[in-house]
Amino acid sequence: MSGTGGQGTASKGYEGDGEGRLEGRVVAVAGAAGPAGAAALLRLADEGATVVAADADAARLAEAVDAARFAHGGATVTGDTVDLLDLDATRAWADRTEKEFGRIDGLVHLVGGWRGSSSFAATDLADWDALNGLLVRTLQHTSLAFESALERSSNGRFVLVSAAGATKPTAGNAAYGAAKAAAEAWTLALADAFRKAGGEDGPAAAATILVVKALVNDRMRAERPNAKFSGFTDVSDLADAIAATWTKPLEEVNGTRQWLTPKP
Repeated sequence: MSGTGGQGTASKGYEGDGEGRLEGRVVAVAGAAGPAGAAALLRLADEGATVVAADADAARLAEAVDAARFAHGGATVTGDTVDLLDLDATRAWADRTEKEFGRIDGLVHLVGGWRGSSSFAATDLADWDALNGLLVRTLQHTSLAFESALERSSNGRFVLVSAAGATKPTAGNAAYGAAKAAAEAWTLALADAFRKAGGEDGPAAAATILVVKALVNDRMRAERPNAKFSGFTDVSDLADAIAATWTKPLEEVNGTRQWLTPKP
């Protein structure tokens, strides 16, 4: 079941529309314990994927995995406590996943974090250190660990969720914007690696960036009933967008930024 397939560049990696479009696929989700991760697990399971979730928070991860299993009886959703700041541990997770399920068709990077300041001058460089680890280092480790497995898939996807602040950073978000921009650049470099690996047949897999202003979920709305959350993307809509990255040919997805909020 491995290999790049022989569909040609016009339709390589195209799954088509409809329910169950990820049937038989194996998708790993990094940073799966938060609201966005929980929504992604639900949507991917609904699409028929085998979902392999990882997070450093074992309790919250178990909760998200159980919710996805409960919502979709019979769905295969597993959870693994992984320190994604440890390259060896991340590689071991990727190797273990491919060995157990025979393939890996996707890696969704949802490891997040935010720190900001009242002004540019007030920026604490300790914030950069923290965000570099969360937003950049975990991305580097997952991309290095999963690249070859995604290339062996007939329809591999690497999905980064980024923020509009990477394109138009504000004074109080210098560290956050810089970290997001670095993560985007790294993902686009992975996309170029996929392009070169596929040669004339088109990219061997696809790396793409989903850009939001910020995310919102039902709990946030309940806690702030008067807030408008203008331009925010609901985590369920993000999950839909993640699943939809498998509906287009690899060459239409690879190396793209897909905006889920108006460009700044």
